[in-house]
Amino acid sequence: MPDPRPDPRKEHTAMKMHETFIKPMHPEGRKFVAIFAAITLVLFMVWDVLGWAGLGLTIWCYYFFRDPERVTPERPDLIISPADGMVSLIEPAVPPSELGLPDTPLTRVSVFMSVFNCHINRAPVAGRVQAVAYRPGKFLNASLDKASADNERNGVVIEMADGRLLPVVQIAGLVARRIVCFVDKEATLKRGERFGLIRFGSRLDVYLPDGVQPQVRVGQTMIAGETVIAELSAVKGPAK
Repeated sequence: MPDPRPDPRKEHTAMKMHETFIKPMHPEGRKFVAIFAAITLVLFMVWDVLGWAGLGLTIWCYYFFRDPERVTPERPDLIISPADGMVSLIEPAVPPSELGLPDTPLTRVSVFMSVFNCHINRAPVAGRVQAVAYRPGKFLNASLDKASADNERNGVVIEMADGRLLPVVQIAGLVARRIVCFVDKEATLKRGERFGLIRFGSRLDVYLPDGVQPQVRVGQTMIAGETVIAELSAVKGPAK
């Protein structure tokens, strides 16, 4: 006689498949998915082909606002990627003036997010938010170097436990038209904690503390909250 009890192995497999293909959506995306779905219904009434195209765009919109859980490394001396995407630039640059930081060039690591990447932004380090500064601007291709200076942006400066500061800047892109920041000045962030998002294609700049060397390369794929950008303890000493 067959065992009427459910097979836990099959349930586990089904759960894994569900988690692989169906990700939770951030609340910020609900209204956009609703708008896409409403337009899709109208398109189906006009012509089935348009309706199916609309359905595809609705699914893409849901996928864009996906908010999967991430496993952040526990070592306290690590700087973690704040965004999914690809490292587009690594170069010395002065942090944006509105952040009120010294005009000393720091190593800037830029992570470009395409419209297919998850756009939830996560804190690269733990600490206290010393400053939050928004600046309106243009909407150039976020992969370009001049996007850091010309595009709409929002900067967050995190003060770490040792007193060092780490600026991370959200930059709007060619398609992006809205930067969202969830934190205010004096807020406390955990490394890997969600602090914002940018709608529809954009970029994140991380300015490493003086002397800290990046451990990533241009073209490398990044996972927000998981990929290590640098080690705070690996400081380059003075030249001999």
